[in-house]
Amino acid sequence: MGKVTRYVCGVALLVWGAFVLAGCGATGGGGSDTDGALGGWEAQPPIHVGRSRAANPVGYEPAQIKHAYGFDTAGLGTGAGQTIAIVDAYGSPTIQKDLDTFCDKFGLPRTTVQIAYVPKKTNAKNSGWALETSLDVEWAHAMAPAAKILLVVAPSASLSDLLKAVDYAGDNTKHPTYPVAQVSMSWGGGEFSSEESYDFHFNKSGVTFIASSGDSGGGAAWPAVSPNVVGVGGTTVLLDESNNITSETAWGGSNGGPSAYEPVPPYQNGALTSGSRGVPDVSYLADPNYGVAVYDSTKYYGQSGWFQVGGTSAGAPQWAAVLAVLNANRTSLSTLTALYGASSGLYDITEGGNAGYGAATGYDMVTGLGSPRVGSLVLGP
Repeated sequence: MGKVTRYVCGVALLVWGAFVLAGCGATGGGGSDTDGALGGWEAQPPIHVGRSRAANPVGYEPAQIKHAYGFDTAGLGTGAGQTIAIVDAYGSPTIQKDLDTFCDKFGLPRTTVQIAYVPKKTNAKNSGWALETSLDVEWAHAMAPAAKILLVVAPSASLSDLLKAVDYAGDNTKHPTYPVAQVSMSWGGGEFSSEESYDFHFNKSGVTFIASSGDSGGGAAWPAVSPNVVGVGGTTVLLDESNNITSETAWGGSNGGPSAYEPVPPYQNGALTSGSRGVPDVSYLADPNYGVAVYDSTKYYGQSGWFQVGGTSAGAPQWAAVLAVLNANRTSLSTLTALYGASSGLYDITEGGNAGYGAATGYDMVTGLGSPRVGSLVLGP
């Protein structure tokens, strides 16, 4: 098994651990990995709380991010006919109520979250994953309000449980009334020597898998580093009074780097000179100091209400929303090849860096190809 750094769970701290071997705050239940060599591999969502327990929203609001990234471009759709699947461990017992509160506060249309517990619902709870679930569902819906949301909940954060949930999300015969084209995975862990043998889980015709790159400030993480997954790194975004981006730089907490085990895929041949898969592919707002508003009534270390949340966790569901908006008018869904061939709609981040790499002109291993400008991003027919 590859090396995985162990982090300590924090309470409303900007340095909260991103990817760990052992989950934090879980009680009861939970599956075990059937692969003995990976029995200790357990994912943790890369989520950071900047401010918490506010009576009113703190952090960027949906209208601000919609304008900043161009979701509000005239003539652009809102994801009608699309389904975004979100895979999380443990889920949240209050997700529908929390989403309704979020929608009412920001004038968004309410929607019913379809929840699938795979293989079954358990009594296990985890406050960190509940907050992650709120972030994922609320912001996927905020950016693509016409898309359906399918929340697939694994009973634990073990590799086997999460991959069963991934398989369910990507198999549209299991949920024909919710035909999924995008699967968001705001979680991950360290690379391991046999990871290539698990990459097939993310190879489903017509389905794009998106994963957060991680928040430990350097190095590649799986599954974001899988050649079948769109890896999303993080940026720091500053807005003016009109919600235009005045500065977008690489966030220092964003993971990125070459894979220790995955060879370079064909779509990266023009971007990389090394023989290894590089991650991330793209980027999105992640700095918790300039995070997004999330409502969660499940107590997170004794606190509930409005939170300001960041981390590369914020990027995966919103990139799923980007693709839902664009895919509503596409017939071809070869997303990674299309991204690396895009001639517009990706803003190149050239400042900032993480512990190992700096942002630079063109592709880099902190922000990838850059962040979206949705109104001008064209990904083929």
